[in-house]
Amino acid sequence: MKRFLASLGIIALLLIAGLAWLIASGRPMEETSQDNGLQFDELLLDYSALPGLLKFAARDETNLYYRHYPTESDIAVILLHGSGWHSSYFLPLAQHISQRGHAQVFTPDLRGHGENPVRRGDIDYIEQLEDDVMDFIAYIRETHSIKTIIIGGHSSGGGLALRFAGSQYGHEAQGYVLLAPFLRHDAPTMRTNAGGWARPYISRTIGLSILNGFGIRWLNGLDVIAFNMHEAFRDGTETLAYTYRLNTGYAPRDYTADLQAIKVPLLVVIGTADEAFDVEQFEPAMSQYAKPEVVLLDGVSHMGVVVGEGVRSALSDWLEKLKSHSTRRIIHERRQPHYS
Repeated sequence: MKRFLASLGIIALLLIAGLAWLIASGRPMEETSQDNGLQFDELLLDYSALPGLLKFAARDETNLYYRHYPTESDIAVILLHGSGWHSSYFLPLAQHISQRGHAQVFTPDLRGHGENPVRRGDIDYIEQLEDDVMDFIAYIRETHSIKTIIIGGHSSGGGLALRFAGSQYGHEAQGYVLLAPFLRHDAPTMRTNAGGWARPYISRTIGLSILNGFGIRWLNGLDVIAFNMHEAFRDGTETLAYTYRLNTGYAPRDYTADLQAIKVPLLVVIGTADEAFDVEQFEPAMSQYAKPEVVLLDGVSHMGVVVGEGVRSALSDWLEKLKSHSTRRIIHERRQPHYS
């Protein structure tokens, strides 16, 4: 028995030593000559009309920030930004939707991002981003006349929208809009390292994933991914690395289960020139688990799917159909006979 316990102890020590080596030796994957990253020059927009940042208090009393594009509508579209950046680049799309009266648009700077976050690239626990989205929904319902909530997101923000759909809060939304969404690192939609944008610490991520499987989370504040943003596009508000807990909480838990949880209208928009994802794989990968309306924008890039003109008409048309469907449903319900 003593020999058996001693053997178990040696195995445990070897396992711990191996995990420690994986975590300590973690380095971001090297860039390669063909990896050019994403085309951030498309985000060099005229931001003179950008709304100022407003704030709300999350459940932990931390002030988080957002932008609001108001209009006379009881529909709210909440747009979640992609990795490394913040809400400003939604300006042309949000303006288009609000100015045409389709919906009020809200664009939060997610925790760990933006002009002056408490800890850039980090959160307190893995589920915190979805909790923040729920707190924001509760806040805008309390402060605005909102009846319908649409959750949208671009790239990793689309992954967070999917994570939210599969969470305990998923029923809070009456529709989802995913713009070139991140599904999973090994999903069929994925190009190698997101086309050169993402540089993961592979060995460290493996080690931390194993530790988390045993409920050990005290190393989750270590960085596990870095982003390849050209220095010409940096202004101090970018976020170039994520901790394990932020990176994990930003992505779907299981995109197949999260998609299956969506029982409301779902719009997916991707550009055919997307540098990060294999566009042709989206519809077959997603339609197995949900009923998305998939729109392909010819010649549009990963960033162009947010700032280009094509997505504006696609989202406008979808919102009009959504409103028309809701109106027909209300009329139908009102015409149902009532018996006493």
